[in-house]
Amino acid sequence: MSSNSIGFVAPQRLKVSTPLDMMSGSVLPAYQLAYETYGELNEAKDNALLICHALSGNHHVAGFYEGDKNPGWWNEYIGPGKPIDTNDFFVVCSNNLGGCHGSSGPATVDPTTGKVYGPDFPIVTCKDWVASQNVLRQHLNIDCWAAVIGGSMGGMQVLQWSIDYPEKIKHAIVIAAAPKLSAQNIAFNEVARRAIMEDPDFHNGRFIEQHTIPKRGLALARMLGHLTYLSDDMMGEKFGRTLREGKLNYNYDVEFQVESYLRYQGEKFATKQNFDANTYLLMTKALDYFDPASEHDNDLAATLSTASAKFLVISFTTDWRFAPERSREIVKALLDNDADVSYAEITSQHGHDAFLLKNKHYEQVFSAYMARVKAGLSSELSGQNHD
Repeated sequence: MSSNSIGFVAPQRLKVSTPLDMMSGSVLPAYQLAYETYGELNEAKDNALLICHALSGNHHVAGFYEGDKNPGWWNEYIGPGKPIDTNDFFVVCSNNLGGCHGSSGPATVDPTTGKVYGPDFPIVTCKDWVASQNVLRQHLNIDCWAAVIGGSMGGMQVLQWSIDYPEKIKHAIVIAAAPKLSAQNIAFNEVARRAIMEDPDFHNGRFIEQHTIPKRGLALARMLGHLTYLSDDMMGEKFGRTLREGKLNYNYDVEFQVESYLRYQGEKFATKQNFDANTYLLMTKALDYFDPASEHDNDLAATLSTASAKFLVISFTTDWRFAPERSREIVKALLDNDADVSYAEITSQHGHDAFLLKNKHYEQVFSAYMARVKAGLSSELSGQNHD
């Protein structure tokens, strides 16, 4: 294990008995959040960062679990000496409510019935996630986040934090996100949901009770997702028209390497990553519903007028799922309010996935901004001096 690795980590659990009033009108009488922390909270308690995860992500953002060779999903960017330096910051990430990796969700038991929630788990929104994360903030005795950081769906949560709890966030780092989904993105999500819901093993969302898993639907949904996460250039460079067996067989089986890759990704997601199908439906619906400006006559500037955080907004040139112009919409709305905002458009061939991958320019921008966040902290970081 390298010197800049966090090392071995373990998840924690927060059981909340205070009811959560949700945007849908439903009420969760009690719930649980799974989360991980890295680094140490300093004496002033002003060095805490919240990481918000994307659709298929979870609270395991960095480090390793015992017996697992795969690190957390953003391990390249979190750890000693990395852009999010755990020598300086206390890093927190929770599994979103409705998730399937330890937080209350469709695959957990409804305490009022003693049965698995399944499709009866209430629809969640980005606003609900932020409300539950704020409960976690209070539990950890953190008065204000030094920064809230997220990419893709996580970036939407960052925006929601800046709107709903402006006094509890000093810096907002929004990466590869958008102020709302385009019609095309909603359409992709609907096709993915239909693939899952039309699977014979879905059983109207009660597949756990039937001891089945809608593997085919989940695999198709994931295959579709991968098509949108990669750029055309990246797909061409990685696969081109390379044949799997070096020759055409003139049948409907896998012939091209790109077909093999997509099927592998779909199969892995459906069988090895233990992702709950109802959670996939919930998460994509939450993405569709996200549109904070709708409460202000679709005026994004008015929506962000109460945000007091300093912003860093990052986009990637080949990201067509959340294209740079969507990030520039956020920047313009912030500038219309004379907000303190920095913007970087990173050249990358990797499409939407670029926010997860190593990139020298990305790392430099990220590290420079995190140095700014660090400069605003108390002089004593966790009681240590890191020169």
